[in-house]
Amino acid sequence: AVVAVAAAAGLLAASLLLGACQWTAGAAGAKAAEPPASEAPQVIRRASRPVSIAIPAAGVDARVVPVGLGSDGAMEVPEVDLAGWYRLGPRPGERGPAVIVGHVDSREGPAVFSRLGQLRQGDRIVVGRDGGAAVAFAVERVERHAKESLPVARVWNRTSQPVLRLITCGGSFDRSTGHYRDNVIVYAKLAP
Repeated sequence: AVVAVAAAAGLLAASLLLGACQWTAGAAGAKAAEPPASEAPQVIRRASRPVSIAIPAAGVDARVVPVGLGSDGAMEVPEVDLAGWYRLGPRPGERGPAVIVGHVDSREGPAVFSRLGQLRQGDRIVVGRDGGAAVAFAVERVERHAKESLPVARVWNRTSQPVLRLITCGGSFDRSTGHYRDNVIVYAKLAP
């Protein structure tokens, strides 16, 4: 399948406010990654969809399933042992920020992204793709933000480079709401 590089406008109106790994839509003004206006539009081959993710430094070796938005506008989330690729955005390896989400824990214990906050610059992330190809990323930085101040413009920045964002819950758990107060965000670029 061949697609235009520029994704549909309004691609990410979901701001990913993870509450106990419940995702809520609503970031006004979030835009899809597009090439700078000075570049002529190019047609590229679409990357295969992600099917697995391995992060040796965090003990992650999981299957990836596509997630989108539910009828209530909330981002769908995968089961606790799976990671979820936001299918309305770029695929890992395509231009722009591909987003993969996962739970930090459940009532039964640690979940797929339980150690995401422990990643360090240079740690490797390998995303397996349908058909056997894989793409490797290197961690640039890890941030933690209160859900109310998720840096939407930084997570879904406009870039012509393939980048990856991993997001999970973090911080303290608010027992009165049943949700975590923060999000952990991993920023990664293609590995050399």
